[in-house]
Amino acid sequence: MTELKAGAATVNITPQESHFLFGYPFVDRMSTGTHDDLLSSALYLTDGKNQVLFISNDVIYVSKASTARIREEISKETGIQASNILVAATHTHSAPVTVDVVISANDPIVPKVDRNYLKFMEESTVKAACQAVENATLAEIAVVVGDATGVGTNRHNPEWAKDTDVPAVFVKNKYNDEFISCMLICNMHPTILHENSTLYSSDFPHFVRKTLQEVVLGNDRPVIYFTGTAGNQSPRHVTKSNTFEEAKRIGQIVADSISSKLTETVTFSSHIPVSAAQKFVDLPKRAFPSIEWAVEHRDKTKKRFEELKKNSEIPQEVRTAEVNWFGSEELLYLSKLAQDNKLRKAYQSSLPAEIQIIKVGEWKFVAWPGEVFVEYGIELKNHAKEIALITYANGELQGYLVTQEAQDGGYYEAGNSFFDYKAGKLMLAETIKELKSM
Repeated sequence: MTELKAGAATVNITPQESHFLFGYPFVDRMSTGTHDDLLSSALYLTDGKNQVLFISNDVIYVSKASTARIREEISKETGIQASNILVAATHTHSAPVTVDVVISANDPIVPKVDRNYLKFMEESTVKAACQAVENATLAEIAVVVGDATGVGTNRHNPEWAKDTDVPAVFVKNKYNDEFISCMLICNMHPTILHENSTLYSSDFPHFVRKTLQEVVLGNDRPVIYFTGTAGNQSPRHVTKSNTFEEAKRIGQIVADSISSKLTETVTFSSHIPVSAAQKFVDLPKRAFPSIEWAVEHRDKTKKRFEELKKNSEIPQEVRTAEVNWFGSEELLYLSKLAQDNKLRKAYQSSLPAEIQIIKVGEWKFVAWPGEVFVEYGIELKNHAKEIALITYANGELQGYLVTQEAQDGGYYEAGNSFFDYKAGKLMLAETIKELKSM
């Protein structure tokens, strides 16, 4: 069997100029500096027959159009099939706008995408990928799974569904036993930093990387960080403050959870096959409510928020009510657009949705676009062992893939969802079908 080769690289994608920091609605946040560099991080693997690339960018979203351009250039430079290249966003809320989301038009503060920055990000992503390929050498890998309990919970109720598993791929140079990189997936929104932070940052993933580099890998070793099924997952109920110090504490929990698994019993192997599959799915569009209903819903959620803001002593309760109000405002706006048949272009930019599966040995790394509820990742794990779901990947869906409970309950995420809850079920069913054929 042919032995595995691997290479990794990072390229700085931090703007030199000030940009609006995208992620929190109705808040004017222009960057005033840099706390930690925004990165494009790439991991290249080949078994001599197949080649795959994992790429993660410290931005809020990567569109289908950006993904297509990035893949085309990488494929042209390296010969890697476009379908074998995964491009995802970490979903930091402390980076520039990279997608013109429809609901942003209802927020007078959010600017349009800066095309110069977008071009810079895309070119830098291609550069990171090509450098990873150039750095390839004989390698061996091991996969461990950490438990990041304490990083966050379900956004709506800490007792509801969550997934604290953190799968991590450690890659070593076979010649000298030094680490090449680490790739990991964490099912948590990177939102320790809030509206009062005006520095470019990847949020707590920066401290995951830094801790792993200092404790395990070596300071210049790339850490490819992916966000998993974090659609309804938030650090809100566990954070003590919205500071970099708190981001450091949370990041260290994630890093320690996987570094502690690197015991002498962990076996690294170089005889690892890699392969990839790709499928496109047309998702069921949402039936938006009447404007009258949406107005009533908006007024109800706003009243609830104002009452809690005045009377509640629980910040998390107030914040949950606030984002539910934001969601109701967004739902009202989308209902108006839907009534006037003005959502066609947004659907065209997102569909068909891509399902990508990259196999590394026995492990299956599934990639979906959009902000995906954790229940779908849990259900996928019930159908297959050694599997992880990477989200915000190969495009975006203008919002969330929610559950029926969220849609029926009028949760924040359902407010700006473009698709019926059955879309998540369809993505799950098609993924399981594709897994069986690999």
